[in-house]
Amino acid sequence: YLALHLRFEVDMVAYSQCDFGGGKSEKNELQAYRETHFPLYLQRLKNTKPVSPEELRLSGKCPLTPEEAALVLSGLGLNRGTYIYLAGSQIYGGWSRMKPFTTLYQNLVTKEDLLTPSEIGPLRNFSSQLAALDFIACASADVFAMTDSGSQLSSLVSGYRTYFGGGHAPTVRPNRKRLATILLENGTIGWNTFQDRVKQMVEEDQQVHVRHYGQSIYR
Repeated sequence: YLALHLRFEVDMVAYSQCDFGGGKSEKNELQAYRETHFPLYLQRLKNTKPVSPEELRLSGKCPLTPEEAALVLSGLGLNRGTYIYLAGSQIYGGWSRMKPFTTLYQNLVTKEDLLTPSEIGPLRNFSSQLAALDFIACASADVFAMTDSGSQLSSLVSGYRTYFGGGHAPTVRPNRKRLATILLENGTIGWNTFQDRVKQMVEEDQQVHVRHYGQSIYR
């Protein structure tokens, strides 16, 4: 199975300042969330030069949507019958937002699907224990895919798999900046070309390198 850490929770989406195609109602909802949860962040933004949603996306600052994640996996040739374990918290927009993903990959499960209510019930108020369940499932997967640039969970899992995997525990980490450029050409690019460029993007990131300053030591 493939484990996917899809970072598209409301806090990630709101903090990014990106546009996700939900129109005026979505923009108002996310702005209200920022005003409630990130007042200091909004105060800092007043003293900086505004950056358009388009610029944010092209610079790789926007979380991948479920639809974009599905496109990457499909571009890599992932079989549509593959079982996928979805790690993380609630996806912003719920299952309606996940529809493009589940239309393509229907064998999608979460820890809530795999555990009985009596098993998961005692853990619900302990986020670190729920995250530990995700860690076990992600670390044990045949393939681990992450859509963020390195949250604590993704960094720990990818680092663990690199260190203990013996070269047989691949991690898929899309380069969001390069992916945004590829998706910008969606009106002219053919599917075969899209696949080639996605595969090249992921393969180049597989290379082991000295840890950059500021990069997670866990990864």
